[in-house]
Amino acid sequence: GNRGQMARQRELIQEDDRVELIELRRQGSDADEEFPLRRSVGNQGKSYGVRHTPNPLVSACEKLKVSNWRRYLLFWKSHSRIHKAEKPKPRRTIHINSPQLNRHFCSNHISTAKYNLLSFFPLFLFDQFRRYANLFFLAIALLQQIPGISPTGRFTTAVPLFLVLLAVAVKEIIEDLRRHRADSRQNRQVVKVLRGVYEDTHWKNVVVGDIVWVRDKQFFPADLLLLSSSDPKSICYVKTSNLDGETNLKIKQAHPETSLLGLSGRADLLQLKGCVECEGPNNRLYEFTGNISVQGKGRRAAEPILTNQILLRGSQLRNTRWVYGLVIYTGHDSKLLRNANRAPLKRSNMESITNGQVLYLFFVLVVLSLVSSIASTVWNSLNSHRFYLRMEASTGSAVLHLFYSFLTFLILYNNLIPISLIVTLEVVKYIQAYFINFDRDLYYSETDTPALARNSNLSEELGQVKYIFADKTGTLTRNEMELKQCSIAGQSFSVDATHGQDQIASLKRVIKVKGKETAVLVEFLKVLALCHSVVPESDKKRGVAYQASSPDEEALVKAASACGVKLLSRTPETVTIDVFGQTEEYKVLNLLEFTSDRKRMSVILRSPEGSIRLMCKGAESVVFNRLVEGDPLCQETGRHLEKFALDGLRTLCISATNLDEATYMEWEKVYYAASTSQENRERALDEAAELIEKNLHLLGATAIEDKLQERVPESIECLRKASIKVWVLTGDKQETAIATGFSSKQLTGLNLMICNERTQEAVNSRLSSFANQLSLHNRKELSEHKSALIIDGQALAHAMDPSISKLFLDLALSCKSVVCSRVTPAQKAAVVELVKRNVKRSITLAIGDGANDVAMIQASTLHTHTHTHTRTQAAHVGVGISGREGMQATLASDYAFAQFHFLVKLLLVHGAWNYHRLSKLILYCFYKNICLYMIEFWFVFYNGFSGQPIFERWTIGLYNVIFTSLPPLVLGLFDKDVDAEVRMLRPSLYRSSQRGTSFNSKVFWIWVAVSIVHSLAIFFVIYYGLHHGAPLHDGKVVGLWFVGNTIYTVSSKGMSCDYSCVPSSLPPSL
Repeated sequence: GNRGQMARQRELIQEDDRVELIELRRQGSDADEEFPLRRSVGNQGKSYGVRHTPNPLVSACEKLKVSNWRRYLLFWKSHSRIHKAEKPKPRRTIHINSPQLNRHFCSNHISTAKYNLLSFFPLFLFDQFRRYANLFFLAIALLQQIPGISPTGRFTTAVPLFLVLLAVAVKEIIEDLRRHRADSRQNRQVVKVLRGVYEDTHWKNVVVGDIVWVRDKQFFPADLLLLSSSDPKSICYVKTSNLDGETNLKIKQAHPETSLLGLSGRADLLQLKGCVECEGPNNRLYEFTGNISVQGKGRRAAEPILTNQILLRGSQLRNTRWVYGLVIYTGHDSKLLRNANRAPLKRSNMESITNGQVLYLFFVLVVLSLVSSIASTVWNSLNSHRFYLRMEASTGSAVLHLFYSFLTFLILYNNLIPISLIVTLEVVKYIQAYFINFDRDLYYSETDTPALARNSNLSEELGQVKYIFADKTGTLTRNEMELKQCSIAGQSFSVDATHGQDQIASLKRVIKVKGKETAVLVEFLKVLALCHSVVPESDKKRGVAYQASSPDEEALVKAASACGVKLLSRTPETVTIDVFGQTEEYKVLNLLEFTSDRKRMSVILRSPEGSIRLMCKGAESVVFNRLVEGDPLCQETGRHLEKFALDGLRTLCISATNLDEATYMEWEKVYYAASTSQENRERALDEAAELIEKNLHLLGATAIEDKLQERVPESIECLRKASIKVWVLTGDKQETAIATGFSSKQLTGLNLMICNERTQEAVNSRLSSFANQLSLHNRKELSEHKSALIIDGQALAHAMDPSISKLFLDLALSCKSVVCSRVTPAQKAAVVELVKRNVKRSITLAIGDGANDVAMIQASTLHTHTHTHTRTQAAHVGVGISGREGMQATLASDYAFAQFHFLVKLLLVHGAWNYHRLSKLILYCFYKNICLYMIEFWFVFYNGFSGQPIFERWTIGLYNVIFTSLPPLVLGLFDKDVDAEVRMLRPSLYRSSQRGTSFNSKVFWIWVAVSIVHSLAIFFVIYYGLHHGAPLHDGKVVGLWFVGNTIYTVSSKGMSCDYSCVPSSLPPSL
């Protein structure tokens, strides 16, 4: 029995893991074709060896003539389960129509509420008392309960603390009740589940492995694998606005293995047998790794599942009658719930300064208490002979008295730290965010898009921005693509929209007049019509409408269609086009998708004649490196590309090549292994694509215009006058970025310093020569020059090396502007992080519109410290542009709107206002408390250091929460140092808030000093004015409470009434 079990295990190992590469020869040497496979199997931990077997991957690489094949086989170790250096990720196997095997998965019941009846009090109190301020006041409230310790009564701190916590608790309860109601509505929704017959089932009762039937406009109850749809092409349309905020419909296509199921009834669905093996639950909305195995003759062991075959919970079925889906993830395992975590907390610079000053102020509080307790002990020892004081003069009692006196004075002076400051700041910042949301000047009517403040913690940071890092496409430009020029077979064609014709019709006219309907031209247009992910949709009014995720692809497909090569239909396996009136159907063998790292996409097709054709389009930097040696069109097309880029156009290279049957079949084995790998699949697919995307023949290039958004040049000029530097980080060509820089006035009047070197030594030398020109080496402090640094992605990779990064940063900071072209998302984040980490007291802002901008807006960088990971934000403030690239950047941002020029008012008006308002609010809160409660310190010199308060106890307790609660709110919400119109006309006014002159450590302690002086003046003027006990109208003389209430009234009312006219950076007396 054990021997048979081990044999079966060995077969499974060989099938799943195949081979493991345990030894790689040095580069340039031949490799063995045999690889050892080792695995511990069987009972009792015995190890059984497996003999060496020929590896088909090596022969495939040799036939593809891969000399440095080590590079292309690294993925084999990364996805193999027998590689023990990496801990495998949790996977799951879902058995189709076998419910008894799927019972161990998470239920579909969800609960997003934070509390329940039992957990509310412990969780709420724990959350609140993690804050040091609340913990401090709790300690004071507990000390007041000790008999004979508190001079202000037992509840003067507890009651205000209770009121503050009560306000927060009410807010938490209201928010949590909303979550409970929303959860109940979700759990009680109904969907049809196929369990022999169709059953109407509540969402909470849906389990992994169920086959559900979802109809048009219904939401998906869980994460599903699309099995089939009512569309003949197995296509369905999905709205994902609940997931990513995007309102455009997404196209999903069923897996070819299951696309015909359910069309003739439920019988074939009930007979479906097999399993789905996929990765464990995660929060990656746009990634999925899994395989499906369907039992039947002529089927492969496993087929890869693509991302566009997954239907996520929270998305809605649209424009499709019905779909069948297999439940993969349920409940809190679904990607929607996995992404329901709170956004990372960003702390503003002002908040950090305030926290630091509170600690220092607490130290002052301790010193005052210690001085007062020592003075009390000395005074008692000097007056111990006075019998009516009833004091004992023993040493032990003096030490005990010192301790109790210290606690007494700590309680008496505790209100030096304002108890309501944190709540007041939260309320003010929350309302300030609504001021931004409701600003009509930040509303874009064309798309009905208002501004959205997604993070209220950073409102004052908007007033201190020094560096803006901006993407180009979709951020500075409209992301509305128009084909303007193209290069075909070495000849350039200009496209002008004239005589009422759009650019597509004009291109068709030019091509026909020139007589360029040659084989190269036809092949060029075929690549445009076939190499994409566009899906045509029949429309009775418009004919054929194209559903595209990228405006570039839509523009190119429309151009090909207008020129005679039309995309007619698309299924998971075929693409049909019309070539000058003749219909051709191509079988899709493989689709190598575009990514930001690959910068290209390819499709492998079988033509109607039976030949295999690879078509590729991508950036010049990657396509040119994969052309056949000595390509005749390379030089001429390169000149055209440079001219297109100088005109500010976005360029793509078009190429293709033929594949022989044997080469493709060998490579397909490599690709299949990569596509079915359970770990690091994306990396494995990229490595496999490297094997086949070579020896390409250049056909030509396209040039697409992306016009600037409205008022971009004026906005950049305005930001420059406000001493804000704009750096552009783009993936476009350098020439395109420079042309856009001049048209947007970013580079106008600046001396360009261009660095395109390819080695680290050359980059270092080039940057050093620029530094010498600016005399940076001879200056202790950096000064700004009328220069702009232009650097491409390859040179930037060397410039970011630790040995050069300091030189690169100093040079960049000395320039008025910086343009980084051909950069990856990771490089964007690295540049932002370099400035943020090394330029102290400078606030950075990153703004972008697409998924490739998320890294610099909010993507986390991992820093390893003793095996722990710390999350740090790439930019202080992130801004998302809601455009045609989707909503990924918007969802990752702190603020979002539709146009770049809205950024000017956001910073110069809202940012500056919020900074000055919050500066006044914080300084005033400390000023009023220190001014009032330092009077208690002056009074102890006249009451024998007894700790007797001069104010009535409840006026002390309610000072912050009632008597002086409104002035800080009014200051924080409505104070205006300068009108909005003046700030927009005079951008230089922004510099005062940018430099932080209104709130810093120096200003804070000036206010503390002035509040002490004011407390001295108020106390001694009133105290000595009433010192001799002036009689009242009834003959009685004034007492302690009369004097105390007089001082209290003068302090609180005087500060509340007069503060509105005080400049933000100066205390009232100055």
